[in-house]
Amino acid sequence: MPLFLPHFNLQKFNTLAVPAVADYFVAVHNDEELCEALAFARAKNLPHLLLGGGSNIVLRSDFPGLVIQLKSQGKELVAEDDNFVWLKVAAGENWHQLVEYTLANAFYGLENLSLIPGSVGAAPIQNIGAYGVEVKDFISELTALEIRSGVSVSFTNESCRFGYRDSVFKQSLKDQYVITSVTFRLAKVAAPNLSYPALRQALAAVNAPSPQAVSEAVIAIRQAKLPDPAAVPNVGSFFKNPIINATQLSGLAARYPGIVSYAVDEAHTKLAAAWLIDRAGWRGKGVGGAEVHAQQALVLTNPQRLYGDAVLALAEQIQQSVLAEFGVSLELEPRVYP
Repeated sequence: MPLFLPHFNLQKFNTLAVPAVADYFVAVHNDEELCEALAFARAKNLPHLLLGGGSNIVLRSDFPGLVIQLKSQGKELVAEDDNFVWLKVAAGENWHQLVEYTLANAFYGLENLSLIPGSVGAAPIQNIGAYGVEVKDFISELTALEIRSGVSVSFTNESCRFGYRDSVFKQSLKDQYVITSVTFRLAKVAAPNLSYPALRQALAAVNAPSPQAVSEAVIAIRQAKLPDPAAVPNVGSFFKNPIINATQLSGLAARYPGIVSYAVDEAHTKLAAAWLIDRAGWRGKGVGGAEVHAQQALVLTNPQRLYGDAVLALAEQIQQSVLAEFGVSLELEPRVYP
């Protein structure tokens, strides 16, 4: 029987360091404990919140319900052939530690996703991505527990309906499933992805960089640009890079010749949200105790460890400012509760 803790302060369990208090908190280590936790919430008629590493969530205020932290552990090599391995990983595993494990075992593909905070189970929901790589390209399948029935269901890569920082678990199946494990297809032969300009530049002097070298370069870039949540509370990128059509890009490029953009396909372009926020004059600015990071305008910080509504108030002002200046809407990347 898992231990249910009342009036639980979540400040150490979210990287924004919001001092929100949950009515109840429980850590679960397997499907059986997860089902018991969900049954507890139903019996008390409480809303519930699934928590992994707490790195992609903004707690607006206290949470009037049960917070369930997934602590399941385990990695299993379930199949392999001449070119690939299939590695099944429990949802509660730490993401960066998984990346380190794959490199140590010569399983390749995740190195560009080094040092992303959070848990394995959260990675598919967000379709985490960085430095030219998205996790969807390495997910073979995943298992998830249907909250209503308690039945474990398998999802193929296709049925996850991955998109840019998106999946079916943020859309039509939002809050209906709990991801319990993810199976990755990883390469046995190294093929480093250096498509991202800053990464390619960082490794320009390295002849045929190894996946380990790519990982180390990614870590160095992230540490130089992004504040450590342990020192400066944050959730990483606070806004998605907006995608616009060719007509919009043409108009913006005429007004702002230096606008930073990346082609998505023939008809769409991704704008750098950090550039928009910086150009709108927000980098290094603060409102109500929340601040825009001085080295990376995409990161909002909570140095005074206030409730999440203070950070969201700053985010809203930034959204209004960017919309007024560029006619572009910025969408939040982290999830907001309650």
